[in-house]
Amino acid sequence: MTDRAEKTRNDWLATLAKFKADPDQAANERMWSPRLDGASRDEITAIQNEKLSVVTPFLYENSRFYRDRFDRLDLTPSDIASLDDLVKWPVVDKSEMTRDVEASPPYGHFTTMGEDIWQSRGWMLFSTSGTTGTPRIFRYSQIDREYWAWSNARAMHAMGFTPADTVFMMTGYGPHVWAWGVQMGLAKMGIGLLPGGGMDGAMRAGIVERFKPTVLCCTPSYALYLGRVMQDLGRDPATSSVTKLFCAGEPSMAIGPTREKLEDLWGARLVEFYGCTEAAPQAGGYACEATGGEDGYFLHLMEDLQVWETVDPETLETTAPGQRGLSVCTNLISESSPQLRFLVGDFTTLNHETCACGRSHARAMGCFQGRADDLINLRGIKFFPTQIEKAVRAIPGLGDEFQIVLTSRPADGMDIMKVVVEHSDHGPASKLTETVAAAVRAEIELRADIEVVAPGTLPKTEFKAKRVTDERANR
Repeated sequence: MTDRAEKTRNDWLATLAKFKADPDQAANERMWSPRLDGASRDEITAIQNEKLSVVTPFLYENSRFYRDRFDRLDLTPSDIASLDDLVKWPVVDKSEMTRDVEASPPYGHFTTMGEDIWQSRGWMLFSTSGTTGTPRIFRYSQIDREYWAWSNARAMHAMGFTPADTVFMMTGYGPHVWAWGVQMGLAKMGIGLLPGGGMDGAMRAGIVERFKPTVLCCTPSYALYLGRVMQDLGRDPATSSVTKLFCAGEPSMAIGPTREKLEDLWGARLVEFYGCTEAAPQAGGYACEATGGEDGYFLHLMEDLQVWETVDPETLETTAPGQRGLSVCTNLISESSPQLRFLVGDFTTLNHETCACGRSHARAMGCFQGRADDLINLRGIKFFPTQIEKAVRAIPGLGDEFQIVLTSRPADGMDIMKVVVEHSDHGPASKLTETVAAAVRAEIELRADIEVVAPGTLPKTEFKAKRVTDERANR
């Protein structure tokens, strides 16, 4: 490591530590850190500007990916020293990262850590889900994980988690940042945890019955599935000990029929995290206790730790205030993976007005829904799988799972879509086919073929459900 690289690293670590307020416990019942969570807009901007002025030289001196990109764009670190300068830096998308990894497997060059530092820090490997492309591998240092624990604790405190809760973590402990980050945050909060990996639905239903957790931590799909398992066992999820459903991995709060179905099934409040492995592995977005009130459903963004923007999906230029766009994150809370303007790529609208909960940080109104990578283009009509989910989950009596199958008709090559749903009245003669077809057509203005199959036919998953199969000839 050069002297310059070491100095910029030390400067960056000192800056991270400077802005880690209330690191060990909540300051009060409303906010973990009132100094940060309730900071004025001017104070938030000042923190972001100070961090940006320090992180850009750190990236230039310690990351080959970023040094090459600065040089290619004919920029120096001092050219991006404040929020106003960020527009000079074109967004970084997943394909750019993928090319870097493919050229230098398995990690690529965007990390700021050499092997000597990795060996001295201690680290853990994580991976993107791969639902929108080749999985990308990231290592995060022990320093990073300490910041995760702190920031996740701040977010879960905002959602109303207290030491009186017991959390049932129903995820397979694979290389997914959400589950591990939540576990670290719960430990910092002093909240009891029931690990539930490697169990089937009946075993987990038994854990709920026996140990009475107050929080279920899982994907929304799995929360629906477990509730049905409990019903099949003669138990009513709505009368269980569960008061909160803590979901991630798939949109849930943003989709009214899914949210209502979950909350009605369990008689519990739905809350969620939003983030990504690349640039927001901790709680980039999180629900506070005011979401669902008069401002509707939204997620807070922790702006002292990240800069959040929205960009136009076609031009990738910054959108005007209050205009819907794709999410972009600049990560200001990492030693090993700070990122400048990473295109996370979910649609939302940002609101910078102070929330009823007292937090001053930006809110993603309507939460995040419709990742750009998931957009389906069928015969010129563009739509998201979440729109199909909204249509089918609003129909009483259908099962909780569905599948979208895209194919090309052999006779003329026309692309067509089939939606597969579950119901006890199943088979080719099911009267439900026209009901489902009409609901889908009303949502996306396309007619779909409908197949109704027996309950329990479609697969259940613990992590992100794969609901789209694209078998088109010219995809």
